Amino acid sequence: MPARAVVFNVIHAERSFSQPPRTHRDDGGERRVGFELEFTGLTIEQTAQAARDTLGGELRHDSLAEWKLAVDGLGEFAIELDWDYLKRRAAESDGSDDAGEWLLSALKSAAALVVPLEIVCPPMPLSRLDLLDALVERLRDEGGVGTGDSVLAAYGVHINAEAPSMETVTLARYAKAFALLQWWLVKAHEVDLSRRITPYIDPWPQAYVAELLAMPEHDTDAFIGGYLAHNASRNRALDLLPLLCELDEPRVRAAVDDARIKARPAFHYRLPNCHLARDGWTLAAPWSLWVVVERLADDADGLAELSAMYLDQLRPVLGANRRAWTDAVDTWLTERGLA
Repeated sequence: MPARAVVFNVIHAERSFSQPPRTHRDDGGERRVGFELEFTGLTIEQTAQAARDTLGGELRHDSLAEWKLAVDGLGEFAIELDWDYLKRRAAESDGSDDAGEWLLSALKSAAALVVPLEIVCPPMPLSRLDLLDALVERLRDEGGVGTGDSVLAAYGVHINAEAPSMETVTLARYAKAFALLQWWLVKAHEVDLSRRITPYIDPWPQAYVAELLAMPEHDTDAFIGGYLAHNASRNRALDLLPLLCELDEPRVRAAVDDARIKARPAFHYRLPNCHLARDGWTLAAPWSLWVVVERLADDADGLAELSAMYLDQLRPVLGANRRAWTDAVDTWLTERGLA
């Protein structure tokens, strides 16, 4: 089955959230996943009300550009305008003076036209992710639009998948699985051109992939150092900086001076589009492709086999042929029953 056929099934038929091989952490607790949705077409007030109507909870108005929704049993959802300048101005204003009224009007207009809105979901148990279906459907019904549907179309979905274990061998296997699949995932997600030309979802460099695949899986120092040497930026399709902060925050801070990095035991996956306006689309679609990474990571023999295939086809200076490798991965995943 070619990658495009996989994509068709994922986008149009995937309605329930696939379960990864490891549904619980090493301590026995159910794993959690957080989603971040970027979109436009609505005001921040419409978005906040839609979230409360579908999820319940208590809505709090922190500023003209930021709302919070506390939902019992799930945690706190953040609804905000993804524009730092307006967010800072809004936080300084209570909207009661002329400047505040102007700002409020600007925020409403901007959100509806070009400024991305963002809903940041708290980490939710795997067994409760389907609660987000009603939220996505309501945002679509209200007129929300995502990737490819607006003037500034580079909107996406971020997936924060809690690691099943913080042992280096587990983290290294997940990293290797992603490294081997990263080009295939771009094709399988049909990542929009408006997003591919930005630096925000850059792939891991080929030099790092080769180094990672040859790296001993139990070497924590090499795992952290290798990633920081090649990926000292949040702008990666899979951003491991939050995860590495959990392991050694001082080392990460010394290598990357970015206050936005927050330590958390989760893989920050930034690649998927946000097809909010597409009929039938749910968050289960991008999640199902991340689960392919998890299946490969859990398949030790398959991971070793695919790693050897990649290293064998590397060419001096030129590295790997992207199209040939993507096609080879497509065939291999299908034959092994992983996608």
